[in-house]
Amino acid sequence: MSSVPASIAVRNNGLIDRRVLVVEDDPTVLEVACSYLAAADFLVDQAVDGFEALDAVRRRMPDFIVLDRMLPGIDGAEVCRRLRADSDVPVLLLTALGSEEARIEGLEAGADDYLTKPFSPRELVLRVQSVLRRSLDTLAPESSIDLGPFHLEPSARTISEYGEALSLSAREFDLLSFLVKHPARVFSREELLRLVWGWDFGDRSTVTVTVRRLREKIEQNPAEPDLLRTVWGVGYRLDVDTAAQP
Repeated sequence: MSSVPASIAVRNNGLIDRRVLVVEDDPTVLEVACSYLAAADFLVDQAVDGFEALDAVRRRMPDFIVLDRMLPGIDGAEVCRRLRADSDVPVLLLTALGSEEARIEGLEAGADDYLTKPFSPRELVLRVQSVLRRSLDTLAPESSIDLGPFHLEPSARTISEYGEALSLSAREFDLLSFLVKHPARVFSREELLRLVWGWDFGDRSTVTVTVRRLREKIEQNPAEPDLLRTVWGVGYRLDVDTAAQP
């Protein structure tokens, strides 16, 4: 595996020995991604197709998966859908397909993040660290929050609605927990990218897709949401006052 210059490597700052599975059939991309992640103190496993990836997950669940969109056998989107059937492990999708439709398809399949090829290996490491830090940081426990139908336990990273635990991806949890902490306030998609995920720039469709997926899980009628409302021309607002009881 190729070495990474010390001036380029990104240190892990508390995420040492977290396990990352990299699924990529291009040998060069696989080597570079694994080299940079290993230099940032991650434990790195590899797979070169979708079936091998699912087998690797069954044998040892990683803390994070970097998953190529275009794979032999079954593609990355289908791998992600199968993972989401029984796991909320964070997934970052690598895609050479730059269209908005292709990116949205990956997010709809349950990916938490994506990078378009060619990508910066440093950015890959930073994205992995950012998602893991949010999902694993329990050094400063926060108090639980009850808001309308929701009960949020920040330290455990769980949210229930009307007493039933919600099955959320890392990205969905981050967005809903943020809105529970800031109810009745409108946020633009640009603000949510920055305040929820720390991105100063990014594809706004990430927010759009995450909102749509959340509505499918928290709304009685996702087509006519009572909770997670669209404020046309502005953004989104969590409104619990008018929520219908089950």
